[in-house]
Amino acid sequence: MSASKYEPKGAFGRFIHTFEETAIAVLLGLMTLVTFVNVVLRYVFNHALIWGLELTLVLFAWLVLFGVSYCVKVTAHLGVDAVTSILPTGPKRWLAILSGLICVFYAVLMMKGAWDFWAPFAGFNPTDGRWFPTGFVERRSQSFYESDQIPIPFQWMSDWLAYTFNSFMDGNQLVTEPYEKMPRLVPYVILPLGCALLLFRFVQATLGVIAGRRDSLIVSHEAEEAVEKAAAEDAKV
Repeated sequence: MSASKYEPKGAFGRFIHTFEETAIAVLLGLMTLVTFVNVVLRYVFNHALIWGLELTLVLFAWLVLFGVSYCVKVTAHLGVDAVTSILPTGPKRWLAILSGLICVFYAVLMMKGAWDFWAPFAGFNPTDGRWFPTGFVERRSQSFYESDQIPIPFQWMSDWLAYTFNSFMDGNQLVTEPYEKMPRLVPYVILPLGCALLLFRFVQATLGVIAGRRDSLIVSHEAEEAVEKAAAEDAKV
């Protein structure tokens, strides 16, 4: 199965697939738009969006971390199958299941690390334990940390973020400290979100191999064949 052959099943599956592709396209489009506007402002008007570079970096991080799980779903990740391609169907399937279980374990570790990094910025507690969560440990909140330059586009968003994540009780009075810039919890939320999606897709892909709905987690030689086919078509032109 290659990325071009993936076909979602059911109305909900088509909705999720369309949503993921739309989100990836929007992120890529926003990156391109912000960069283009910044170039025009800098070279034509001798001005620049001071937050443009930071926002572009954040959008790129979102694009990568969101796209990783999508590529697992559509079998678009490249891999080396020099050994598995010469094996019979049975051993090849068991190796694919083993690789899927290793990927699930890796995604669990990534999910724990992502939560532990993001949680203090949102005022939550990170997990205890080096490899697996053994509970939560109370740590100093870092919810007041802001991004360097990214502004908050809407006042209602600023009010909601401040009330939800940057409020504390002073005696009997609730004190809310407004944000001047976008709090770091917003751009960093893609870490636990992206890792959770990656874990879900690895579990889904591994179950697909066990059930016989897919042969592998990687696109492997199919990508090479697609490149050779495209090169052959270009040679005919």
